[in-house]
Amino acid sequence: MTLSDELSKLAELRASGALTEDEFARAKAGLLNAQGTRAEEPVVAAVNAFRRSRSDRWLGGVCGGMARSTGAESWVWRLIFAILFIFAGAGLLVYVLLWIFVPSE
Repeated sequence: MTLSDELSKLAELRASGALTEDEFARAKAGLLNAQGTRAEEPVVAAVNAFRRSRSDRWLGGVCGGMARSTGAESWVWRLIFAILFIFAGAGLLVYVLLWIFVPSE
């Protein structure tokens, strides 16, 4: 349903007495604010499109997938994870969590 259809439906409910003026104003503001948050959808779509690589992989394909998502080379991501691994094993923890939770392509 489009925004104009939803606003028309709200106006009909207000005209029929099912909604008070305050309820109508809150519902209309909620619809318009929801439209404003849809501008962030490309970011959400990029995160949802992130997949582990099947072709550019050494272990789980996490670095290959991150390389494809960010445009950087996969060796850069491998270096970042290696450096993070040296510092208290954070790189290994992040890599394993991504390996578990990010689906393969």
